[in-house]
Amino acid sequence: MVQTLQKVLENMLDRLYKIVTTYLPSLLAAVIVFVAAYLMATVARWLLYRIFKGPAIDRFLRQSGLAFVLDPSGRLRATRLVAETVYWCLLLSGFLLALSVFDTNITSQIIESLVFLMPKVVMAGLIVLGGTWLGQYLGRSMLVWAVNEGIPGARRLSVLVRVVVIFVAVVVAADQLDFARSVFLAAFVILVGGGVLTASLAIGLNRNGLRRLLEVQKDAETADGEHSLWNHL
Repeated sequence: MVQTLQKVLENMLDRLYKIVTTYLPSLLAAVIVFVAAYLMATVARWLLYRIFKGPAIDRFLRQSGLAFVLDPSGRLRATRLVAETVYWCLLLSGFLLALSVFDTNITSQIIESLVFLMPKVVMAGLIVLGGTWLGQYLGRSMLVWAVNEGIPGARRLSVLVRVVVIFVAVVVAADQLDFARSVFLAAFVILVGGGVLTASLAIGLNRNGLRRLLEVQKDAETADGEHSLWNHL
C-alpha cells in the first residue's frame, strides 16, 4: 500500500515537474512581452496626450457630428481618439506576441483566428458607426422637414428613419462578420415588407383624410405664395 502511494506521488511530481519546466519559461517570457507592450502603450498614449493636438480633426468631428456619435456629451477630442486607438492597438499586438511565445497548436489557432477576424471587426465597427451617424443626420433632416411641412408625428417619423438606417447598418455589419446572416436578412425583409404593407393599408383605409390633408396643405401654400424648392430641403 505504501509503495503504491509512493509510486503515485512520484508519478504526480514527475508530471508536475515536466509541466513546470515545459510551460513556466514560456509563461514568464509571455508575461515579460505583455508587460513590455503595456508599458510601451502607456508611454505612447502619454506622449500623444502631451504632443498631439489635432485642431483640424476636432473641427471635422464637431462639424460632421461624429463627436456626438462617439461621445453623446460631444466632448470627444482628436487627442483622446488617437491616443486611445494607439494604446489599444499596441496592447493587442503585445497580447498576440505573448501568445505566440507558447508556440502550441491552440495558441497558433487563436492568433490566426484573431488576425483573420480583426479586419472584419474593424470594418463592421466602421459600418455601424457610419450607419449611426447617417441615421442621426437623416433623422434630424426628417424632423426639420416634417415640422416645416406641418406633418403630424414629426418626431416619430424622425425616430423611425433613424432606427431603420441603424438597423440596415447592423445587418450589413453582421453580413460582414458572417454572424447570423440569415436571421438578420429575414428580419430586414420582414421589416421592409411590414413597413410597405402598413403604409399601403394606412393610405388605402384613410384615403379621405389624406386627400383633405393635401387640400389643406395646397390651400396654405397658395395663401402664403409660391415656395421655392429650397424650402422643402
